[in-house]
Amino acid sequence: MKALRSIDSTLPSERRPEWVWYASYGSNMHPERLAAYIRGGRPPGAAKEYPGCRDSALPVRSVPVELTGAMYFATESPVWGGGRAFYDPQVSGRVLARAHLVTAEQFADIAAQEMYRQPGTDLDLTEALTRGRAVLGAGRYETLVCVGQVDRMPVLTFTAPWGVADVQGVPPSLPYLRFLALGLLSAGAWDRGAIAAYVAACPGVAGHWSEQGIADLLEGLDRAHQRGRAWRESPGSAEFPP
Repeated sequence: MKALRSIDSTLPSERRPEWVWYASYGSNMHPERLAAYIRGGRPPGAAKEYPGCRDSALPVRSVPVELTGAMYFATESPVWGGGRAFYDPQVSGRVLARAHLVTAEQFADIAAQEMYRQPGTDLDLTEALTRGRAVLGAGRYETLVCVGQVDRMPVLTFTAPWGVADVQGVPPSLPYLRFLALGLLSAGAWDRGAIAAYVAACPGVAGHWSEQGIADLLEGLDRAHQRGRAWRESPGSAEFPP
């Protein structure tokens, strides 16, 4: 198992960082899903194609982290159907996440696509870095949150301006949940049981997806992932994996 990277909760002093950690707590924890935002394209199961970032280089590093707060599912995603993952840093609890090391420009372009805006404009991160929060709009994923630092580089994410108590929970769709769960599993810091218990307890999931159901989903996804990897590493294979 990989060790968690601890986050220094002190806000960074650098106001114009070249590099930032993008802390993903939803489907962007999965490398293939995140690659659609960076390189462009349509991830499997999604109803939208993304233009990608100005810089198409994949993250330099991705590390497992835990954020203080809660993850919940709400609103209706036109891309996946079902609820979307949001982060509420104002409540007690822990959020399992992956921090991807990207340039500040890439973070701006990823955030723009999540906000249904056209990428290509840099973000002024000053307010988020000095106050820990910056509201850029009233919509989903239009609030920036800085949770601290890792290796003296800011850890940033985005969420909604409201909190978990302000909206009705909406269960996520199966394609969305697959990316989120496999993203957590591939981070290497949590086993299937811990992930299943965590996701099943999140508002919006609780009462709709059972812990056992999520554990079974993860087991199936892990087997499929291993079969696919074995097929890709097999020289001369001319068939698709099962």
